[in-house]
Amino acid sequence: MTDVSREAILTALASIRDPDRGRDLVQAGAIRELRIEGDAVHFLLALQRTGTDAARETHAAAERAVMGVPGVGRVNARLVNAPPEKAGQLPERRPIPGVRHVIAVSSGKGGVGKSTVCVNLACAVAAAGAHVGILDGDIYGPNIPLMLGAKGQPEGTSDRIFPLVAHGLQLMSMGLLVGEDQPMVWRGPMLNKAVTQFMFQVDWHDLDYLFVDLPPGTGDVQLTLTQNTQLSGAVVVTTPQDVAVLDVRKAIRMFEKIGTPVLGVVENMSWFQPPGSDDRYEIFGSGGGARIEREFGVPLLGQIPIGIEVRTGGDTGQPIVVAQPDSPIAAAFRSAAQAMLGRLQSA
Repeated sequence: MTDVSREAILTALASIRDPDRGRDLVQAGAIRELRIEGDAVHFLLALQRTGTDAARETHAAAERAVMGVPGVGRVNARLVNAPPEKAGQLPERRPIPGVRHVIAVSSGKGGVGKSTVCVNLACAVAAAGAHVGILDGDIYGPNIPLMLGAKGQPEGTSDRIFPLVAHGLQLMSMGLLVGEDQPMVWRGPMLNKAVTQFMFQVDWHDLDYLFVDLPPGTGDVQLTLTQNTQLSGAVVVTTPQDVAVLDVRKAIRMFEKIGTPVLGVVENMSWFQPPGSDDRYEIFGSGGGARIEREFGVPLLGQIPIGIEVRTGGDTGQPIVVAQPDSPIAAAFRSAAQAMLGRLQSA
């Protein structure tokens, strides 16, 4: 039996327009309490007016759209009333105190080296003289502390948390607050609360740029971040092969729906070049970043080769941009970071 994903359900519902708010059902916040139990999908459809023909048609269309998702066998959508919004009112997005620009680093799937790209882009921007921080938004798989060699628990007060500093970067991660062998078994509300605290209760100090390492996909954590704070832009990470590019499209569409500019795409693991050789081996194929650029008009910021030194740097807490700044791979990260900042300034 095909597993039913939350992302597929939300994508289907995003194709339907809210009859009163003028936005799709997901953007309008009309989908509440979404639950998936086996092949059954349950949710509330919160419309401003429930007794109209338009509301009934929207209700029916929503159920049909969800039934069209592979693996769904039953839909229970209950129509409820939502209080009307003021004219022109949109969900409030707050700036993060102490931060000038927030840059989300995203991928449609895991295994593409997104966190490695995030850390090295941040280090490259910091090396150019900016004040930089990283918020590790991957609550279930917080790898940023390991990649930066950061250890110890952050200190704080009753209502503020002080970030750790590693390689000149301010850092906050769930990996600093729980044991390395402690599993995270939180549901959506607890995840959302943690992400919100990391954004608004961490004492970020005078940052030019805060990089946010998002978990893979387009789930609860991504929506909490993108719907609650002002993002300056997003960077999407892919690898060259088709399966990665397919999922990257979903991430780009998510940012388009919420009005966040996509600054560009970084193609990671583009090729392998043995030491001392001029030969390049495209282990994961080629052209993934270029296909995204053609399809969406999103610039290819850079191509990052595979290198053993990148892996060892991540395992030892010494990012390659810091440990081997003169290497070709570090130069590729710096070039991608410069292209990203150029896009940010012109956005």
